[in-house]
Amino acid sequence: MAAPQLLRALLVVDVQPTFCEGGALAVAGGDAVAQRIAGYVSTHRGRYALVVTTQDWHIDPGRHFSENPDFVDSWPPHGIAGSEGARLHPALADLHPDAQVKKGQYAAAYSGFEGVTEDGTGLNEILASNRIAAVDVVGLAESHCVKDTALDAVGRGYRVRVLTDLTEPVSPELGRAARRAMAEAGVELVESSA
Repeated sequence: MAAPQLLRALLVVDVQPTFCEGGALAVAGGDAVAQRIAGYVSTHRGRYALVVTTQDWHIDPGRHFSENPDFVDSWPPHGIAGSEGARLHPALADLHPDAQVKKGQYAAAYSGFEGVTEDGTGLNEILASNRIAAVDVVGLAESHCVKDTALDAVGRGYRVRVLTDLTEPVSPELGRAARRAMAEAGVELVESSA
């Protein structure tokens, strides 16, 4: 008797113009990541039972925004709800996600598990209701929201991979620290060709 197939979801984290070149919190290589993710999904969508996007969607996130940010707990305004910068990156126009989760409306939110859909459904509920057991995480930035989403997924019992060629960190140093933290937590770090 064959083992049941492991249902896997792809989590596309915060691939938004606000985090790409020219955006409020630009990550070097962000536009290229968006293009690579679009190409990957167009050829590998069949691997996934579900594709879910997350977006920073800030309305009034309190101290998360600052005119004098420390770039640790406070940041310049970014991902402002309804703005062009908060929309999904144009490269993802043909992605057609199964669910879209928006996070950080009234507080800082780094993990996709802190977000909800338009009808208030959380990411964990979306995954559980679709019997998802494993997730692949891609997007921006590896050192922040990708890392926190991956760590939260592990904490909720999912098998987690981060596709390392489909993400970029804020800096190489923060990227190395994020990969150490994820690996120590049991996140598998692999390339999308694996």
